[in-house]
Amino acid sequence: MYNPFAVAMLAFEAQRVVELRLVKMSWGGAAAQAEASQMVSEKISALIEATGSLMLGGSLDAVVARYREHVAENTKRLTSAA
Repeated sequence: MYNPFAVAMLAFEAQRVVELRLVKMSWGGAAAQAEASQMVSEKISALIEATGSLMLGGSLDAVVARYREHVAENTKRLTSAA
């Protein structure tokens, strides 16, 4: 079953991660380069994970829930480093 509330929450939560990453990258330096590299590798890993889940019969809700877990981990990491 499709849960639009979970999708909306993912959008709001992801926006916070975008904000935190932009601030970190705006400072430049090695930390910004490391964050950019990590961001790209996380996006590729998340895509592979979501594709595999859906190919094996996983639901959209399961994929959204897993993305929300990734977003929460990134929020925690980026706010604790500040």
